[in-house]
Amino acid sequence: MYVPASPAPMAPVLAPVGIVAGAPATIATPVPTALNVRRSQLNVLDDHRVTVAGSLLEAHHAGRAGRTVALQELVHHVWRTIAVTRTGAAGRFRLRYRPRRLGIAVVRLRFKGDVYGLASRRRLGRLSVYRLAGASWYGGSGGLACGGSLTSSTLGVANKTLPCGTLVTLRYAGRSVRVPVVDRGPYVAGREFDLTEATKRALGFGDTGEVWSTS
Repeated sequence: MYVPASPAPMAPVLAPVGIVAGAPATIATPVPTALNVRRSQLNVLDDHRVTVAGSLLEAHHAGRAGRTVALQELVHHVWRTIAVTRTGAAGRFRLRYRPRRLGIAVVRLRFKGDVYGLASRRRLGRLSVYRLAGASWYGGSGGLACGGSLTSSTLGVANKTLPCGTLVTLRYAGRSVRVPVVDRGPYVAGREFDLTEATKRALGFGDTGEVWSTS
């Protein structure tokens, strides 16, 4: 007598490896980050390094190691990366950079973000790169080679070659001023700038010596 065979039971549907059937997939959500600066040296001579030390924090907690932090300067309204470093333990970092030219630039730190943390940035201010220049000072009254008259309140410097009106940032003993070239001189070997009386007072400069100059 013919007996029909029972239908074979259907094989169970297996969940993909690594995923538990019935459990929703968990996707990590990047958390806010912040760049904390502990110490920075942004006023340097042209043969010295800029240094910035700090931490990349995640939602006010210690960050992770291996994250990239960039130092950027503003050039023609565009931020350009000039140096990078990676975070170490607890998100700490130390960035060092040797400038390639004299002058002043606005700089910031930037973390571009990753799967763990959102992007963040921190404005540092102005990076000023100087060179040493011999200087003296002069006072009195009379006409200036670039126009106008010299008084005890005239802020500026005399220089033999820089065009009249050129703005020069000078630094001395922790003080800095940004003043124009207003006169010609000095005509003494080894000296590049003659400071007006008002510029001398603003810097706390003596009679002769060396100043830091961005020009």
